[in-house]
Amino acid sequence: MMMDRWGEPATGWGAGRGGCVDASAAGVATQASTTAACVHPRAGLLPSSAVLFAARRAVVRCLGLGTLAGMALLVVGCGERAAAFHGIDITGADYAQGFDLPDQDGRRRTLADFRGKVVVVFFGYTQCPDVCPTSLTELAEAKRLLGPEGERLQGIFISVDPQRDTPEVMRAYMASFDPSFLALRASPEELPALAKAFKIYYKKVPGPTPTSYTMDHSAGSYVYDTQGRVRLYHRYGSGAQALADDVRRLLAQG
Repeated sequence: MMMDRWGEPATGWGAGRGGCVDASAAGVATQASTTAACVHPRAGLLPSSAVLFAARRAVVRCLGLGTLAGMALLVVGCGERAAAFHGIDITGADYAQGFDLPDQDGRRRTLADFRGKVVVVFFGYTQCPDVCPTSLTELAEAKRLLGPEGERLQGIFISVDPQRDTPEVMRAYMASFDPSFLALRASPEELPALAKAFKIYYKKVPGPTPTSYTMDHSAGSYVYDTQGRVRLYHRYGSGAQALADDVRRLLAQG
């Protein structure tokens, strides 16, 4: 049975089918699952690019304070700042800058529509057997954990399967997780450029019958602050509590 590929891009061709080798932030490959295969290692740039981007920011920030003070902060202070978020800090990244797409009700949406809210963007498809429902369930749970502040969390689902994900299908799908979550749909012609702009991977995989197929796709989420700036990349399986903690910190920053 074809399963959705949930792993992040690995660092070598050995991350093939049948098992998932996950490239961690520390650069250590670990066996993560035997029920799904990894994303093709050439196809995506996250999380490795996000990790390197965050590391460069930390080094520049610390060394910019002066040789001795900067090195001391790199060892102590910067490590503490980096640990403030559970997700990978990609503040200042030049990708994942925004979208202009219709939602399940036909209304065009951009990040500007959600000023004052933290926005979490996830790419997937409604017939996904495991990754997408798990991620959206965690997002809904994170909103619940935030209590009253949860009203300032906006979940956005962007389909990588416009052929099957019609507005009607997406409307019913999102309602099963949280009525406030929105599903956006790019046309088949728009989707390649959108995927490139967000550095996400997707690929149609033929199924057992001529008309059936599944979709391989990147499995992480982008998190935007209340000003619409991309701030974090949350890897699949980070958990609802970690996401809620990060959303709360971003809300506090204003």
